[in-house]
Amino acid sequence: MTASTICIVITIVAYMIFMLLIGVYFSNKNKNSDDYYLGGRSLGPIVTAMSAEASDMSSWLLMGLPGLAFIEGLSDPAWTAIGLGIGTYVNWLVVAKRLRQYSHLAGNSITIPGFFKNRYHDEKGLLSGISALIILVFFVPYTASGFAACGKLFSKLFDVDYMIVMLVSAVAIVAYTMMGGFLAASTTDLIQSIIMTIALVIVMIFGVGVAGGLDQVLSNARAIPGYISLTEMGDVNTKISTGVSFLDVVTKMAWGLGYFGMPHILLRFMAIRDEKEIRVSRRIATVWVFISMAAAIFIGMIAYAMSQAGEISHFKDTSSAENSIIEIASLLSKNGVIAALAAGLILSGILACTMSTSDSQLLAAASSFSENILGDVFHAQMSERKKVTLARLTVVVIAVIGVFLARDPNGSVFKIVSFAWAGFGAAFGPLMLLSLYWRRTTKAGAIAGMISGGAMVFIWKYGVARLGGAFQVYELLPAFLVSLAVILVVSLLTPEPETAVLEEFDQVASMK
Repeated sequence: MTASTICIVITIVAYMIFMLLIGVYFSNKNKNSDDYYLGGRSLGPIVTAMSAEASDMSSWLLMGLPGLAFIEGLSDPAWTAIGLGIGTYVNWLVVAKRLRQYSHLAGNSITIPGFFKNRYHDEKGLLSGISALIILVFFVPYTASGFAACGKLFSKLFDVDYMIVMLVSAVAIVAYTMMGGFLAASTTDLIQSIIMTIALVIVMIFGVGVAGGLDQVLSNARAIPGYISLTEMGDVNTKISTGVSFLDVVTKMAWGLGYFGMPHILLRFMAIRDEKEIRVSRRIATVWVFISMAAAIFIGMIAYAMSQAGEISHFKDTSSAENSIIEIASLLSKNGVIAALAAGLILSGILACTMSTSDSQLLAAASSFSENILGDVFHAQMSERKKVTLARLTVVVIAVIGVFLARDPNGSVFKIVSFAWAGFGAAFGPLMLLSLYWRRTTKAGAIAGMISGGAMVFIWKYGVARLGGAFQVYELLPAFLVSLAVILVVSLLTPEPETAVLEEFDQVASMK
């Protein structure tokens, strides 16, 4: 093992130990299930903002987005980033404050399924049961994709067995999440967002220098037709550009609709200690999201310039180009101890992207099972201490299933990310918006909308989209619209909500 590799290992191990210590620190602060799943609604504005966005990005920020920009240039990743940036801002503007108020008033809800149950006074727990199942269906493989990303990263970097490093990564994530719950996950997410930011800065500065300067980076980009255009899409292999249609733009920007239904992000809105601080959180979150995604896209272009200079590999497809940041870190590590430690920080940043998403997903899936399926549907009676114990056990069980799904390093589990994003966005997004802002929404409409939105994601992805042409639009968009329409129609065709539900809605609507 070389000196540079030892420095990288030391940095990553130190990072992992720090995350575990945070879990230990918060382990004694969870007195009840409210603390464990929602942190007692005590998050400050900075932690709320950065933990929400860190849990959102996953390894897509440091690997997926640069890889796409490397191969295709600006257009595809830029329109996706614009859609996500707008979605982030609108979600904070429209959903955050109202959800914080409503979830507290409606039975002090501590999970998203619990909020739907309390919002519609669903005593039978049908709403929470269905929404909890949807969360489990999409989040368990989503979590597995995070474990797989960690395994692939370290097996490639250190040339060790994939299964071993995947298991080590999973154990570390599970350990601090199981011990510290929501507060540990949110605090580590804040730290991980800082590490991601530092990693982006280091890669940009080093990459530009190695590529021959900013002018050389831009010169290489201009040499490929359509590479830095928003209306054309380049190709580093064929050097031929293709036009970007309006449908292409809509498809990419449709990613922003997913934010309205992401349980792990919505929980941060519910957990902020003071709704008056949401404005600060919104500004921090929006600025960070736009800047970090712009930096990630620029890194893809820098990596292409570095490949032209012969410093890193010239990748042939998006999947392999996702490894460009790993090669940049490896190249940096050869420039002395300080550089090797910086490289370790970059690789920790990739790990942070993955861990910050996986911990939040584990908690959301665990709470759905223990609180909403066992509690709301089967009416299991437990003390607060037993609830917290069960919650921790549920985290472990879900993680074990995730490890099983991620056991094949050549599997396609990572591709489930975009599909799961569509699933949550379509099943929960329209319902969340109408639950917060349309007084006439009924329980029947809510159930029908959730089911139709989730089902349409499958129908469109594996059926309609195969017709080709305009039907190849990202499944989130048609499924979101179907869910929205179904909620509206069914709600209007069924009796209006009971008086208590309407009065509760009016009380929230009157809040400043």
